[in-house]
Amino acid sequence: MSNSALLTLEDESPMSETETKPGLKAAIIPVTPFQQNCSLIWEESSKVGAVVDPGGDLDAIQSAINEVGMTPEKIILTHGHIDHAGGADELRDKLGVPLEGPHVADKFLLDNLEKQGQEYGIAARDVSPDRWFEEGETATVAGHDFSVLHCPGHSPGSVVFVNHTQKFMLMGDVLFQCSIGRTDFPYGDHEALISAIKTKLLPLGDDFAFICGHGPTSTLGQERQTNPFLV
Repeated sequence: MSNSALLTLEDESPMSETETKPGLKAAIIPVTPFQQNCSLIWEESSKVGAVVDPGGDLDAIQSAINEVGMTPEKIILTHGHIDHAGGADELRDKLGVPLEGPHVADKFLLDNLEKQGQEYGIAARDVSPDRWFEEGETATVAGHDFSVLHCPGHSPGSVVFVNHTQKFMLMGDVLFQCSIGRTDFPYGDHEALISAIKTKLLPLGDDFAFICGHGPTSTLGQERQTNPFLV
C-alpha cells in the first residue's frame, strides 16, 4: 500500500520457515509530521484486528484499513502523546469501536490532547479510553493475547504489548532501533525507562521482534547488541 509497510509477523520469527498456522499480520502507516508508526494488527484468517496509536491523518489510516480488508474491533494506545493519540477519539467515533490503553498514569496527557495539538499544528481531541491497562493484564486482538507491561520513563503511562506465541511486541516509544524514548520532558525519567527495558523487555529473549513508535522495526537481540543506551 502507498506510504505504508506490510509485514507478516511469522516472517519476523526464526521459526518462519516451519510456521504454517495462520497468525497475525501488521501494516505500518506513518502519520503526523512526526512520522509516527500507526499500526494495523489483524488475524490473517478472519481479517479482524485493531488500530494501534492513531495519532492523526485518519484518511490515510482508513485507506490502509480498506486496502488490507481489515475489520477493526478496537483501538489500542501505547501512551498519551499527541502523535500517538491525537486522532483516537475521532477514529473511535468513525469506527464505532472501543478504545483501550494506555496506563492511567497518562491521563493528564490524554486530557490535554487538543491543547497539545494547537501547539504542534495537529488537529486533536481530548480522549478518555474505555479501558485503562495495568501491569500484568492482557489485551486481546482477534483472539490473540498480548501481555501488558507498564514501562514508564518516556511517559508515566507507557505500556508495551507482548504476544508470546509469535514473539512479537508493540513497543510504542519505549525502545527504538539504536535508541530509546525521549526522557527530557518534565515528567520523563531516564533511569525508570532503562530499568523497564532491562528488567522487563530484554529478559523476554533476543528473538522477540517489535514495531516501535518511529522508524524501522527491530528485535530485542539486535538492540541488546547494538543499542548504545543498552550496551
